Amino acid sequence: MSGAGDELVALATGLSLVEEGLWVSNRQSVVSFPEDGHEACLGVEDGSYWFQHRGECIADAVRAYPPQGPILDVGGGNGHVARGLVDAGFPAVVLEPGLAGAKQARARGLSPVICATLEEAGFPAARLPALGFFDVVEHVADDAGLLARARSLLIPGGRLYLTVPAFGWLWAEDDVVAGHVRRYTGTAMRGLLERTGFTVDFQTYLFAPLTLPLFLLRTLPSALGLRKQETVRQQMGAEHGVGGGPVVAALRRGLALERAWIRGGRSIPVGSSLLVVAHAN
Repeated sequence: MSGAGDELVALATGLSLVEEGLWVSNRQSVVSFPEDGHEACLGVEDGSYWFQHRGECIADAVRAYPPQGPILDVGGGNGHVARGLVDAGFPAVVLEPGLAGAKQARARGLSPVICATLEEAGFPAARLPALGFFDVVEHVADDAGLLARARSLLIPGGRLYLTVPAFGWLWAEDDVVAGHVRRYTGTAMRGLLERTGFTVDFQTYLFAPLTLPLFLLRTLPSALGLRKQETVRQQMGAEHGVGGGPVVAALRRGLALERAWIRGGRSIPVGSSLLVVAHAN
């Protein structure tokens, strides 16, 4: 994989090699992501049904709509998605602005890893074969500007893979803790992509079994002022099912059925996340 990754790094003009496999931008920007976010995610990612299901569905989408080269995983965090893509046979390079996350991605055996924002890295126009924005766009105030920038960097026909949290009516204190600016409907995301130079190839919601429980256990308590930020942080491991148990086992079975449905090329009409594949016009 390093050969394909090295080709991407060679395109960037704003990076310096600081240690084997780790490139850092020459300037640092502020991003809307909690300082301890990477550490919190690292503690649950590998045992979480949520991270597992999202990663598997992303890999399935990439298989169905393959890229023409390596995927630059923008805001790739600790490298959980990129590691899954590489293991599935798709070259992926993490581009993560947080140094802690970039180092964790490197510790997962990914190389090269770029510690930078998309702007800081200095990629030239129309040279990247594929981009991944996995729960990234919702953190950016100017989402249209980010997607227009992505379009300018992609080759014609280049792939864009993204996930975002779904439905504004599911907004909860958890979104505030995570640094989210908004949640999306499929219609809104399709319109945004079309306005910024993309054509949507496939779109589906994810985590349909979670929709009602999240509304009852997160959204309503948040609206009533009963769900506090401290509670969100304390319950993260339990809510991701790290400890297992019969409820988590049942949920995993339901998500396996959801994945099988999506692998058949069919979309789920409701869920707490949205998965989209598009290509640059």
